[in-house]
Amino acid sequence: MKTKINIINKLRFALWVVIISAFSLPAFAQETEEAMVKTPKKYAKNTFESVWLIDNQTVMVPAKGTLEFDILHRFGTVKNGFDDLWGLFAPSNIRLGFAYAPINNLNLGLGLTKEKQIVDGSLKYAIIKQLKDSWKVPVSITYYGNMSYDLKKDPEGTEYKYETDRLRFFNQLIIASKITEKLSIQVAPSLSHQNFVQGFIKKVQLDSVKSENQVFAEMKHDHFALAFSGRYKVTNSMAIMVNYDQPITIHTANNPNPNLSFGLELGTSGHSFQIFAGNYYFLNPQRNNLFNTNNPVKYTDAANNKIAGGNFIIGFNITRLWSL
Repeated sequence: MKTKINIINKLRFALWVVIISAFSLPAFAQETEEAMVKTPKKYAKNTFESVWLIDNQTVMVPAKGTLEFDILHRFGTVKNGFDDLWGLFAPSNIRLGFAYAPINNLNLGLGLTKEKQIVDGSLKYAIIKQLKDSWKVPVSITYYGNMSYDLKKDPEGTEYKYETDRLRFFNQLIIASKITEKLSIQVAPSLSHQNFVQGFIKKVQLDSVKSENQVFAEMKHDHFALAFSGRYKVTNSMAIMVNYDQPITIHTANNPNPNLSFGLELGTSGHSFQIFAGNYYFLNPQRNNLFNTNNPVKYTDAANNKIAGGNFIIGFNITRLWSL
């Protein structure tokens, strides 16, 4: 009799185990499945409202299928004052450009600039995107490359002996972070390359008796620079912008001057309008970095020459985006 009772008790226990397991396993499996599903990454949005921050590109790459149209305009310097209405009536420079994002994170562009009749092609790719509310990826990193070709006629070949001499290249790594909903900062090291450089003849003393004329390059073919940019949103549609470009490479002659610029940005979902004052005039990054002769402040150079400052230029950028 006791044996029968023990067997019945064991069967009851086994039945309860089966019943509990039947209800527990699906719940456990569901929890395991939910744990295996990764939470989608949330990226920081609108680090900058435009692909431009005055004279420099930002980390922003428009979404796939976006068509971009740019109008960049620079007046003359303000140094002549009322004579040319602070540069507004002076010779100006303008660039018209189009860009399109064929796939996510990639933007391809083409532009034409009035000064030197320069046509340029560009490529921009978002390498890393900043994560929202996370310090795992605190910055966005974008590569920007530009190649320009000088279309201006040179029939006597005094400036360009070969067609490849007309080419100049620009490579930049843009690193930015959205610090708060209002403040974004950016730093961007760059390398500009020119195929052709001007030279000069200098007499070199070989020894106490002999000397000869040798040709020296005025500038190096490669030029390094560093750009610092920042934007602070005053309202949802208006922001203050500041930018500074510092040349790093030292050349034998014709060293470019730094650029200091500041201004206002007005933006909507599809438009961006920026008005500002700065020192860059050429509207092409490699030419700006290599040949800027305007200087923000006066200083004394290594040869004890007094260099004038305050050579600012008033300019504006208009950008329009369409989703195709």
